[in-house]
Amino acid sequence: MDYRGDEEAPLVSSEDQKLRAGKSYTRDVHILSISFLLIFLAYGAAQNLETTVNKELGTISLGILYVSFMFCSMVASLVVRLMGSKNALVLGTTGYWLFVAANLKPTWFTMVPASLYLGFAASIIWVGQGTYLTSIARRHAKDHGVHEGSIIGAFNGEFWAMFASHQLFGNLITLALLKDGEEGSTTGTTLLLLVFLLSMTLGTILMFFIRKIDGEDGKEPVGSSVGIVDSLVSLPKMIITPLLDKRMLLIVPLLAYSGLQQAFVWAEFTKEVVTPAIGVSGVGGAMAAYGAVNAVCSITAGRFTSGLSSITFIVSGGAVAQASVFLWLLLGYRQTSGVLGTAYLLIMAAILGIGDGILNTQISALLALLFKDDTEGAFAQLKVWQSAAIATVFFLSPYISLQTMLIVMLVMTLKLNTHTVHAFPAPPDFSITKFSAFPKMFDDQDLGFFANFLGIFIFILVIAYHFVMADPKYE
Repeated sequence: MDYRGDEEAPLVSSEDQKLRAGKSYTRDVHILSISFLLIFLAYGAAQNLETTVNKELGTISLGILYVSFMFCSMVASLVVRLMGSKNALVLGTTGYWLFVAANLKPTWFTMVPASLYLGFAASIIWVGQGTYLTSIARRHAKDHGVHEGSIIGAFNGEFWAMFASHQLFGNLITLALLKDGEEGSTTGTTLLLLVFLLSMTLGTILMFFIRKIDGEDGKEPVGSSVGIVDSLVSLPKMIITPLLDKRMLLIVPLLAYSGLQQAFVWAEFTKEVVTPAIGVSGVGGAMAAYGAVNAVCSITAGRFTSGLSSITFIVSGGAVAQASVFLWLLLGYRQTSGVLGTAYLLIMAAILGIGDGILNTQISALLALLFKDDTEGAFAQLKVWQSAAIATVFFLSPYISLQTMLIVMLVMTLKLNTHTVHAFPAPPDFSITKFSAFPKMFDDQDLGFFANFLGIFIFILVIAYHFVMADPKYE
């Protein structure tokens, strides 16, 4: 019996069910997105200023934060399974609130503990977000009989567009409140942090209104001590198993690069490019441009996502866009005063935002499509590799030059484009090796592994070279 074509069916049994399901899922996406916007417009803007206002303390605090984030992400999938994704989302908001509050009195005794706790909170909020959004997208696709990849792309596009706009709104607030302030001034900074804490409080309250998912995918029963013990015993297997999957190993460079390019913007671009040209107050304007374009590209890329082939094409385009900025800074950029100088910075920020918006949306969609049986584990791996890359940048930032970082980023974008086509499954009738003179020697996955190891080797050589050349005895 075809219920979709039955115009005479009772309204209570079919029409009401359809409205309830559709309204529920879209409502939760809207609430989740707005809540993240309110929380991260505060945290994101505070993080952008961390290395310029708090200087060494800020840089080291962010490094500690992302090291904690990396290690906590290894157990985040277990925590989310035991708590449920909604509870993990609510608890995760507390870490961001405490971190911003610690900046009211930035000392080693306030910033270090806040950074450590935020590492844990960030790991569960992001694994919870990925799990929750993927779960409701799959349910929506199933209930409405539509293509799963399209719904996952659309939901992720809406979320990441709203999330990316935190850079716009947060940094416009920063620009307004610090417009006449100078680096090191505490009056404007204190007012700014208090406004941010209010925004985060509203976001945390709003998070309580998303609905729990009955029978959530992968969720473990809570309340049984036996279940908790079994989960703890299986924890090492949960951490290692995803890395035994060839698909995960092949996309690890993509996950790491997504963290590297974010850290480059936060730690290097704002400090070494924007601040010397237009001052600390100008960081807000540049990051506002970054966030605005990021938001537009997130929702656009989400709408164009239909499957693995579209993801491959879109990700490559984002990497090429960012590579153009790295080349510009490395070879052709000269600090210019006046309107033209400001315009150059806004253009660079906007192009970097294009790449970040694409990566955020497409990576989330990719993990949701490839790892249906272990959504929490897949998103935990994303945060492990992202946070490891970000922590590396923050810890190395005081010791390597901007030019070194730009070379590293260019190597990574080149590597990303050479291996992406091999990492994602291609159509059955297509293979790179079928055009080769030796079609049986290597398959596409072998070429992907080769590209990965070659890229890692080049990365190590670049870092080693610049550390050697930085030694005074070679001057």
